[in-house]
Amino acid sequence: MGTTWHVRLAAPANFDRATLLYAIEARLETILAELSHWRANSILGQFNRAPGGSWHALPLDFAHVYETALDVAEHSGGAYDPAIGELVDLWGFGPEPAATPPDDVTLAQARIRAGAAHIAYDRTTRSLRQPGGVRLDFSGIAKGFAVDALAIVLRAHECHHALIEIGGELVGMGLRPDGDPWWVDLETPAPNLEPLRIALHQLAVATSGDYVRGRHTIDPRSGRPVAHALSISVIHPSAMLADAWATALSVEPPDAMQALATREGLAVRALLRTGSGVTEWISPTLSGLIVMASSGGSDASER
Repeated sequence: MGTTWHVRLAAPANFDRATLLYAIEARLETILAELSHWRANSILGQFNRAPGGSWHALPLDFAHVYETALDVAEHSGGAYDPAIGELVDLWGFGPEPAATPPDDVTLAQARIRAGAAHIAYDRTTRSLRQPGGVRLDFSGIAKGFAVDALAIVLRAHECHHALIEIGGELVGMGLRPDGDPWWVDLETPAPNLEPLRIALHQLAVATSGDYVRGRHTIDPRSGRPVAHALSISVIHPSAMLADAWATALSVEPPDAMQALATREGLAVRALLRTGSGVTEWISPTLSGLIVMASSGGSDASER
């Protein structure tokens, strides 16, 4: 996935670090072998190169991620789409950098081919049809899925108190050894904005934006990177859904993003570029969870 992973945990009795490390690495390897856009021989890579008209039976992880991606694509009105791999590659946001941005003609041709609407999927048999030339890219959802998967691995090894992170997507399980929740400070890459600290107590947080890697989030509808979303963080029980929704919300213009997040009941902190600088928006769901630091309270998030 072109990134790193970290696990911090409160070790249970008879903790075997080597055994857990082996289990984590083995689980990540199965995920990469199926979903990695960075591996040409992954199942995703094989599908992207498959001839038109061919059907492909999907393993369970792949099918689960694809079905979740389709659901978010539907609920977001196409702001998220798992089948824009060609556009991602053209802009150099995949495994290989691009020497120059794509020209208008190349971009228009790629937009015609891109999109999950071109792909037939049979949920009963978990089979996917390659129409020819469509490339999947799970960069906006796979890290979140992997975080959730590692949480399952840790629980299977009696590790019920941990903070798991892959490429900036996190989930908190249980409590820290001092009895506190796993506190995570959302990055605030803009001056004059108050920090936001999240208590990840059985919660995940995923952030999409351009303050680290540049403007790399592509609007599936225009085929171009978006410029207004500095940072969009979504707090959710599922890291996979937080990841996908952070991507979808980053694509929408501010008014549409706010309406979509409110309609879906998502807990969102957005930092948006406006004509006057950077504006912070807190969704109604997240606002209802915030406790001001001066109150001495503790909740899902604390200012």
